[in-house]
Amino acid sequence: MKTGTTDIVLTTTDELLNWARLNSLWPVTFGLACCAIEMMGAYASSYDLDRFGVLPRATPRQSDVIIISGTVTFKMADRIKRLYDQMPQPRYVISMGNCSNCGGPYWEHGYHVVKGVDRIIPVDIYIQGCPPRPEALIGGILKLQEKIRAENSPAFTKLQQLLQKHQSSKVTV
Repeated sequence: MKTGTTDIVLTTTDELLNWARLNSLWPVTFGLACCAIEMMGAYASSYDLDRFGVLPRATPRQSDVIIISGTVTFKMADRIKRLYDQMPQPRYVISMGNCSNCGGPYWEHGYHVVKGVDRIIPVDIYIQGCPPRPEALIGGILKLQEKIRAENSPAFTKLQQLLQKHQSSKVTV
């Protein structure tokens, strides 16, 4: 059936790539303490993170987001860094809960607690609470999607760097 109207979408490559990335976030979940229970609740059918394109993965090599939920000890810090290094670029970090954000109530009286996961790996989104509710995790994922939407694609950024390098190497007489 022909109605006489055509559906044309005009966009840039950056917008298309960002749209694809933000609607297919695959987090490797790293549950360390009680915040992990709330994170699991967010994946359950009552909150359903699948509708946002968030599908948890068991391996860092297939993930682009890592959700750190719970108390980070110095013993676990090395493992977190190793998982982060195994993730492909671009990669993002969500710190979930007061313990992973700043050590929580344990860092003051314990020598074994890291005073924030941002001392180990760079964090993009902080979710506060002890433990934060699943709604807070959903809000953090929506903030991460906003951040991704505003980014330039890595290929475009690399191309810009190469062009700037090429233009600066020209010699004028």
